[in-house]
Amino acid sequence: MRQFPPDFLWGVATSAYQIEGATTVDGRGESIWDRFAATPGKINDKSDGSVACEHYRRWPEDIELMRWMGLKSYRFSIAWPRILPAGRGQVNTAGVDFYSKLVDSLLGAGIEPFVTLYHWDLPQVLEDQGGWPMRSTGDAFVEYADVMSRALGDRVKRWITHNEPWCISVLGYGNGEHAPGHKDWSKALATSHQLLVSHGKSVQVIRSNVKNAEVGITLNLTPGEPASPSPEDADACRDFDGGFNRWFLEPLYGRGYPMDVVEDHVKAGRIPNGKLDFIQEGDLKTIAEPTDFLGVNYYSRAVLRSNRIPEEKNAPRTVFVNPAKTDMDWEVYPKGLTKLLVHLESEYKPGPIYITENGCAYSTGLSADGRVHDTQRVDYLRTHLEACADAIGQGVNLAGYFAWSLLDNFEWAYGYEKRFGLVYVDYATQQRTPKDSAHLYRDVVAQNGLDVEQAA
Repeated sequence: MRQFPPDFLWGVATSAYQIEGATTVDGRGESIWDRFAATPGKINDKSDGSVACEHYRRWPEDIELMRWMGLKSYRFSIAWPRILPAGRGQVNTAGVDFYSKLVDSLLGAGIEPFVTLYHWDLPQVLEDQGGWPMRSTGDAFVEYADVMSRALGDRVKRWITHNEPWCISVLGYGNGEHAPGHKDWSKALATSHQLLVSHGKSVQVIRSNVKNAEVGITLNLTPGEPASPSPEDADACRDFDGGFNRWFLEPLYGRGYPMDVVEDHVKAGRIPNGKLDFIQEGDLKTIAEPTDFLGVNYYSRAVLRSNRIPEEKNAPRTVFVNPAKTDMDWEVYPKGLTKLLVHLESEYKPGPIYITENGCAYSTGLSADGRVHDTQRVDYLRTHLEACADAIGQGVNLAGYFAWSLLDNFEWAYGYEKRFGLVYVDYATQQRTPKDSAHLYRDVVAQNGLDVEQAA
């Protein structure tokens, strides 16, 4: 493995609802994922996050796993309903104390906390009041950001406002695959806007509360490629890139919403009266509040083929999907990560970039020798780290990498069917077993803890 910069931040990532469990203890309120998972037919294996990985009780063991891997940082999310059970107002001190102890223990182990404020677990009471399409929910989020940055800001310097606003808006409000399960594109578009506005307002609040704070947002970005040189495939790629990537990148970097995508939504009947009525004066300036970094979640690319003309009338395919796929049926394509990072650097100049998630689902279990020989994940991890090194070599300001995920966990609508962890979790006993990929990652981090002369 090639050498990375000496100050490169090596870490792993998790999210609260996927690992914590303890959803009804110590004053935690109900989240939209509690309600969604309790709704028949929403979760593939009929499970929920009420137990998950029992991280709420086992966090010292999980910190020890990170310390064993030699990690410099841990990206975790805070459960909003554990802090403000009613969404805003009365603070649940037991919830704050949990995260305060976690932060103190991480720092004691030499691991920097990297906090994500929102990783999808909206307090259900706010959803009952209209949820993310409402400006009032964004205001509640700013209040929550204020509470947490005041509570932890003396020890936590790096903050992420939202994780993957595309998933929150499109999967949660557009097609109903995720909580809260709505199928209303006008709500999805309003949600995307309120998320970005609340992000911009929260950046200002966190900076006012935390000395030397570094604040950013995490986007899940997927580079698209047309399947052929045809104009139709090029337009399919433009359409995909616009709705998935540019809809969030453009306003964050001061360009407003891309008009070609607005026109696409108007043609599709997704915008009532053809107007983005949810935009108020000053919103776009707020959204474009300068950030200190950009978080990027990368899993695969998209190869786009037009469905607007018959297949036989389209040009022959020149780009083919790699047959190697993960258990999520996602193409394994590390070159896409390099391409994405180089594009972001040249097009948006976002400052430092962190890979805040990158990983793969494979079901490899325990072998007779007590180890988990997840050779596919080992290869995925190695090739994607090489892709990161390639991007750095091309001038990208890549400042860190967080593997997804530390633990096998509750994978949203898939339940416990998909395993993304570097550490295998036996859900019946909660026993943790580092996989071969964890051993590889440990070796990479150790190698990059040396200077170049020592490594040679």
